[in-house]
Amino acid sequence: MRVSDCHNIDDFRRLAKQRLPWPVFDYIDGAADDEITKRRNTDAYADCDLVPDVLAGVADIDTSVTVMGCKSALPLILSPTALQRVFHWQGERAVAKAAEKFGLWFGISSLATVSIEEIGTMVSTPKMFQFYYHKDRGLNRSMVERCKAAKFDALALTVDTIVSGKRERCARSGFTSPPRFTVSSALSYACKPRWALDYLFREKFALPNLDTHVREGTGEAVSIASYFNSMLDVGMDWKMAEQLRQDWGGAFCLKGIMSAADARRAVEIGADAIMISNHGGRQLDGSRAPFDQLPEIVDAVGGEIEIICDGGVRRGTHVLKALSAGASCASGGRLYLYALAAAGQPGVERAIALLKDEIERGMRLLGVSSADQLNSNRLRRRNCC
Repeated sequence: MRVSDCHNIDDFRRLAKQRLPWPVFDYIDGAADDEITKRRNTDAYADCDLVPDVLAGVADIDTSVTVMGCKSALPLILSPTALQRVFHWQGERAVAKAAEKFGLWFGISSLATVSIEEIGTMVSTPKMFQFYYHKDRGLNRSMVERCKAAKFDALALTVDTIVSGKRERCARSGFTSPPRFTVSSALSYACKPRWALDYLFREKFALPNLDTHVREGTGEAVSIASYFNSMLDVGMDWKMAEQLRQDWGGAFCLKGIMSAADARRAVEIGADAIMISNHGGRQLDGSRAPFDQLPEIVDAVGGEIEIICDGGVRRGTHVLKALSAGASCASGGRLYLYALAAAGQPGVERAIALLKDEIERGMRLLGVSSADQLNSNRLRRRNCC
């Protein structure tokens, strides 16, 4: 299977599975416990139908939106994800360049494998930094100041990872950061020589936004669960979130909001945006899909704060459904991670191009010429609960 044979995100998933050692693929693909929530995140879109208008004169359409003060050519954010150079040697650099080519918002994680400074100078695309609140206050201050100096456009505090979800696939494979070659995984790595050679002989693996303060994850191999459980501050609360917003001073987003009450609190502390997200189903299994929870949160705070629907997006029509339900835009991680793992920057660019084509075609078939014409009149839900 080649990149040119990939015609949707699921095709890229299959290609990534062919090219990655199974512990690495399972880190991308896996989720918590029974992975019910992960499946639900995408399945939720199938429970809602689009209602098109015809004869609407849609020769010219505008797919752009403005999010947190910055324009994006598509109503889609490439969500920040960790450890990208484990999946492909180009890592965050490939995603950043692809995002710039298509004029999209994108983000990098605290656990990124490329530095804040390099990403800041590499592209002009709107950039967010996904902030994990560590017990080490010096590390927290360092990341904020580095993001300011690198002129990042937004800080997104992840609020749903004070402890790690139970990621059973990672427990079975022994996946760590950096990858640790074990007896159980050695055959998988040996069977993927292209990946192994890239990992062993290209740029040395690092977590440059952390390794000035901690060895875990760079100099010392740890599981992601162990990292979250030992390094992140389980006592994080609303006062700490508000203080971080003040210390940052720029556009501020809370990533991981799932209840209307928490959305209201986000408004009260002065956040600019929220990402309705369950961390791709990797934390609390059995939680609702972001798309299912979107109408309740829009009813509570719509018009007072920007709302990003994060997770489960695999099609352009999913993006259009999220906007019709009241989201400012949609976002996702696996939708480009599969493509990155499959083929680096060319893979990410093809994945975005496919989604762009689906969004444009979907808008024309719906009879809308701009994203702001999408509203609840375009939707009919099959199951309400």
